Amino acid sequence: MSDRSGPALSRRALLAGGAGLALAASLPPSARAHEGSRGAEFRLLAAPGEAALAGASRPATPVWAYNGAVPGPGIRVRQGERVRVLVENRLPEETTVHWHGLRVPNPMDGVPHLTQAPIRPGESFTYEFACEDAGTFWYHPHQRSHAQVGQGLSGPFIVEEREPYPVDRDVTWMLGDWRLLKDGSISDDFGNLHDVSHAGRIGNTVTVNGAVAQAFEVRRGERIRLRLVNAANARIFGLEFEGHAPWIVALDGHPVEPHAPEGGRVVIGPAMRVDLVIDMTGLPGGRFKITDAFYKGLEYRLLDLAYASERLREPRETAVLPLRANPVREPDLSSAQRHDVVLAGGMMGTMAGAMVHGEMTDVRAMLRQGLVWAMNGVAATGHVHEPMATLAHGSSHILAIKNETEWWHPMHLHGHTFRVLGRDSVPTRRREWQDTVLVAPRERVEIAFLADNPGDWMFHCHVLEHQAGGMMGSIRVA
Repeated sequence: MSDRSGPALSRRALLAGGAGLALAASLPPSARAHEGSRGAEFRLLAAPGEAALAGASRPATPVWAYNGAVPGPGIRVRQGERVRVLVENRLPEETTVHWHGLRVPNPMDGVPHLTQAPIRPGESFTYEFACEDAGTFWYHPHQRSHAQVGQGLSGPFIVEEREPYPVDRDVTWMLGDWRLLKDGSISDDFGNLHDVSHAGRIGNTVTVNGAVAQAFEVRRGERIRLRLVNAANARIFGLEFEGHAPWIVALDGHPVEPHAPEGGRVVIGPAMRVDLVIDMTGLPGGRFKITDAFYKGLEYRLLDLAYASERLREPRETAVLPLRANPVREPDLSSAQRHDVVLAGGMMGTMAGAMVHGEMTDVRAMLRQGLVWAMNGVAATGHVHEPMATLAHGSSHILAIKNETEWWHPMHLHGHTFRVLGRDSVPTRRREWQDTVLVAPRERVEIAFLADNPGDWMFHCHVLEHQAGGMMGSIRVA
């Protein structure tokens, strides 16, 4: 059963559920304005504010926030529900909102100049779409996103299944990564060449739901669904759960056969989401570390699972059930067209130059423009450019992504969900549905999808500094 007591509460509940000792475990309240016959309505106000990212004992951090909170308010709806979100811009620059992973109509995708005019300061825009898929999603700007996300603009978007999933608590953790100065402010070095040409903007402070976390309180016998969202610009998380055995039940919002993470480590690239089911098997009063061990030699303790003195029950022995599949149409692999996508550039790369604004440009001239990366020999300087490919509506396609760089790239396709078919010619075991696939250095990954959502759609690296440095393109479905 759920810890949410009834329909009215569940649809406005704090997303994190449960106490967290030193962890500010609950997300800000829902942005829902009201519910009516036409669906759910929300309001998001993007504006400067402050947040206690480093804890109450440290100076507050000036941020850009939705509704005055970092992360922004949790939007929570039911599968099939239609939503309207009024976004007001009180920032000193233009902005948009992209609904990451949600298969929305093209005019609602939030890409400046490509799908909409950016929202100017003092103006507003209303997004409206139906939520076809249940799962864990999130929202963030696509206008100068490396700086706007890096200053705090992001929030969770949860689409509940039509039938409740059998757990005791449904918990969301937005994982954030910040480069804070001694005075608590965010370092204003967004888009510097070192970050753009290396791993991206890796910070010095990691937060869970907008706060440096110490512990998260649990009870023996609880079964918790933990929704993890990586809202960091560039940090990859590799979480290890001491003394516990998490099961992965969804990736990027879409169900997957329940399975233990490879090597016991839950890897989450930027923009990706992983839903876990964890049985709390520790004894009352016990503490167990959750460690981020992705970067060798830079491991750190994220927080502790802290057991309350009272147990809920003895741990369950029932199996972890699969989630119900979302209505994503299968690509026809027998007729699918293949497209090579070559990722090039970056520090220690061999790229001599690329096409910029339709002209071949050597790498030194690219650097002067802040461009370091290319896809299929093109370094993008904005969201509007010639599409990499034009795909017939209803046709099936395979993208063979070859990473010729020394760096990781989480590649995100807008407007669609794809099957991950294989890595380095080895078929994937579960052929997972995703919208963002993490491609390792020198790795080749094949993904397949049905081009069933008309419009021009971004395809880009979600290390946001890599995107700003040229690693983005678009596909046209017509």
